Amino acid sequence: MQDSRLLLAASIGLCAIIGIWGVVDPASLQSIAKTIVDQYFVSRGWFVMLSVTIMLLFCLGLTLTRFGDVRLGADTDRPEYSTPTWIAMLFAAGMGVGLLFWAVAEPLTHFYVAQEHIPTPIAAEQALLAANFNWGIHAWAIYGTTALTIAYFSFRRGTPMLVSAPVKNLFPGERWASMVGWFSDFMAIAAIAIGVGGSVAMGVFQVADGVTVLFGGETTSGYLVGGVFLVMVAAYIPPLLVDLGSGMARLSNIAMALAIALVAYTIILGPSEFLLNSIIGGIGTYISQVIPRGLQTFTFYGDETNQWFRDWTLTYMVWWIAWGPFVGVFVARISKGRTIREFVLGVLIGPTLFSTIWFGAFGGVGLYETINGQGELLALTQTNVERMTFALLDRLPFATLTTLATIAAAFLFIVTSVVSAAFVLGTFSTGGNPDPSAKVRVIWGGLLGMLGAAMILSGSMNAVKTLIALGALPFVFITVLLMTCLTKALLQDSKGKKGSDAI
Repeated sequence: MQDSRLLLAASIGLCAIIGIWGVVDPASLQSIAKTIVDQYFVSRGWFVMLSVTIMLLFCLGLTLTRFGDVRLGADTDRPEYSTPTWIAMLFAAGMGVGLLFWAVAEPLTHFYVAQEHIPTPIAAEQALLAANFNWGIHAWAIYGTTALTIAYFSFRRGTPMLVSAPVKNLFPGERWASMVGWFSDFMAIAAIAIGVGGSVAMGVFQVADGVTVLFGGETTSGYLVGGVFLVMVAAYIPPLLVDLGSGMARLSNIAMALAIALVAYTIILGPSEFLLNSIIGGIGTYISQVIPRGLQTFTFYGDETNQWFRDWTLTYMVWWIAWGPFVGVFVARISKGRTIREFVLGVLIGPTLFSTIWFGAFGGVGLYETINGQGELLALTQTNVERMTFALLDRLPFATLTTLATIAAAFLFIVTSVVSAAFVLGTFSTGGNPDPSAKVRVIWGGLLGMLGAAMILSGSMNAVKTLIALGALPFVFITVLLMTCLTKALLQDSKGKKGSDAI
């Protein structure tokens, strides 16, 4: 109990300090964060890429072994949610608002850099590959490793849904395990809070810019951004006062339905033949290069390419690691009754396939326009990245309707993420209590809002990405530790042994 109180006080204190610092002096916080993250990426970028690739191979390997038949729960348990609802929920928690934000902007930003060095057709192909890789199966392997470890120990060994639980379960009574476990929970809380705070900022930026577009404005005012932020906070506070129930599943299904409708609309009313070729070609290129790309560090490509690699791929990998504990607990909670094989294939393949279709459609429209001599969207990547998705929709029929749908989807994605995150943070900070008090949940909701405000005041998405990366750095090592714990537990349990006496 004393450890739980200390963890709650320490984690709330850390997040409050970062939030207040970011509100009072955002430039200073951003500068220090950038210095630390840049140095880490230069010296440990190889470790990040090696770790996430090993996680991917580990997850895929489990599906090919007898461990794939192990059920997350009792052997008689069956899934609570249908597979489509399950995938919609984990997708909404893991990536929703980010995909809406970067749908057009990311492929075109990569193309902007690549076209200066390689021919246009290859630059377009590589731009799409980079976006698919950053949002693809490696990201979901990070989520999957964390979620699978937490789910296995919780449903098979009866531990709390905490990052520390696997270490403490395997090494009961060991002082070092207690210390490592406490630090793991502490850093998980920091990574979740900062990561979700960044998503709040991203969602606010996009919704505010969408409102500006609806009313025919050119630039988004700070007052509008502030107003959207307050509305978003007002929307997610009331759900924190009640139990987390089936409402989250309904919201996730609505948000996912809107996203599917948007991508289908883009393919049908856009340059359909080009987009379908873009999607299929993008999937083929991705499958052929996904494993080698996971071990690519661009060592010999010069300073500009190295900086691009750090600013995008490495930042994304630690971004997913930052969200790992939150998405891990959430996905674990909704996955009881599934076999490890069902879990891994669903988590890795479903969202990755949707992401490649998403970028092939939205990024494909941007690349189609650029290749055919219209450079407005490409130029917009350098001046107003928040407006990219809305600028593309404006080029297709029914722009007002699709803009409203995009705003609604972004709003729903961010509200569901914050509400889920506040519950998970409450669980982590109270020693694994699956139903933390409304007071604790609201405190975390307020702190997430404060962190979001701090990142909004940083003034740019690059600053937001840097701050998220800073929160995730220590958790890179903890994720590797979780994978090791799961391996040990599977081997122990396959021999009919549980506990630290099994070797």
